[in-house]
Amino acid sequence: MAKVFLAGVRKGSSEKLVREAVRASAETATDFSWLSKGDSVFIKPALNSGNNYPATTSQVGIKAIVELLRDRGAGRIVLGDMSGVEHLKFRPDGISGSTRSLMERCGMAQAALEAGAELHFFEEMGWGAFYEDPPPSGSHWKKGIMMPMILKEMDHIVLMPRCGRHALAGSTLGLKAVVGYWRTDTRLEYHKDSESLYEKTAEGNAVESLIKKQRLVVSVAHKIITTYGPDKGYVLEPETGLVIASQSVAAHDMVSQAWLLLGRLQTPNWELVWFNDPDKSQFIVNMANRWIVSMLGNIVDAFQSDTLIKNDIKTIWEDRTLNRAYQLFGGRPVIDLKAANDLVPEELKKSLTDMTTFGS
Repeated sequence: MAKVFLAGVRKGSSEKLVREAVRASAETATDFSWLSKGDSVFIKPALNSGNNYPATTSQVGIKAIVELLRDRGAGRIVLGDMSGVEHLKFRPDGISGSTRSLMERCGMAQAALEAGAELHFFEEMGWGAFYEDPPPSGSHWKKGIMMPMILKEMDHIVLMPRCGRHALAGSTLGLKAVVGYWRTDTRLEYHKDSESLYEKTAEGNAVESLIKKQRLVVSVAHKIITTYGPDKGYVLEPETGLVIASQSVAAHDMVSQAWLLLGRLQTPNWELVWFNDPDKSQFIVNMANRWIVSMLGNIVDAFQSDTLIKNDIKTIWEDRTLNRAYQLFGGRPVIDLKAANDLVPEELKKSLTDMTTFGS
C-alpha cells in the first residue's frame, strides 16, 4: 500500500493559495520524522529549459517547499539541476550555455533565494565533480551512472518534478527527472542505447544515492503540458488542478501519469494533430533522438544509435518506465489516494483511483 496525497487548486488561484496547497500536500504525505534540526536538504526540480511553469517546476511550489523545510528545522537547503543539451553543452573541455541563467529566466532562482535556499549548478563545478553510482543488478546500463558530488554532502533529497508530455519519453514526471542529475557521458549512453531508454529511466532512480536519501516527491500540477513537451506544448489549466505528493516516486508517478492522461482528454482536438503533437510519428521520434545523440556525442554516435520505439501510453499499465520501476522497488504499489484539502472533487478522486487500480 502506497499513500498519495492530492491537494486541489482552483483555476486562477493566487500564489498564496497555491503555496497553501503545496504545503498541505507535503505535510500530509510525510510527518518529517526523517528531518532532524540542522539537516541539509537537496531539492531537485525539473529545469530542462528556461521556460516558465509548467515547462519547468513551479517557482511558487519551490518557494513553498523551501519555507516548509525551514519551518521544520532544516539547515542548509540547496536547489540544483543541470539543463538539457538543447540549451547547455557540457563537455570535459568546456561549457556552452548556463543552467543558472535558465533558472533565473523562469523565476525559479529568485523564488528559491527569497525563501532562503542556495543555488547549485552541476556543470559549474566541472567535469570532475561527479562520482560513479552503480546501477542496480540486472540493469540495462553498460556503465556506472555519473551523479553530482554534492549529493554526497546532503542528508536528504526532495524531488519536485512537473507533470507533462515528453516527445521522446512519452511523459516527464518524477522518474524522468533523474536525467537532470547525469553527466553528459551518462546522458549519451541513455539516448544512444535507446532501445532500453524507458527501462534505464527507472533504473537511474534505483542508484544508492537516491534510494538512501530521497524522502518526498511533490508535483505542482494545476497546470500541465498535454502535448509535445518537454519545453513547450499545449498548457491545460483545469477548473480544479492538483498538487500530488508521496514518499514513493513510483506511486507518485502512477497518479501523475493518470492525471496527465485525463488532461489529454480535455485537450482540444486541433492541438492533438501531428504538427502540434509530433511524438505521434515514430519517424519523428527516432530522428529527434538521433539529433539529441549527435549533440551529446557526435554524428557517428547518432548513426550508431538504436532506433527509439516510442512508448504509446493509453493507460498507466502501458508505461514501460513504471513497469520497470515496479520490478526495482518491490512490486506494483496499491495506491491509497487521500485528499490533503477539501478542494479535490470526489468524482476526480474516483477517476484517478479507478485509473490507478490494476484490473479495474
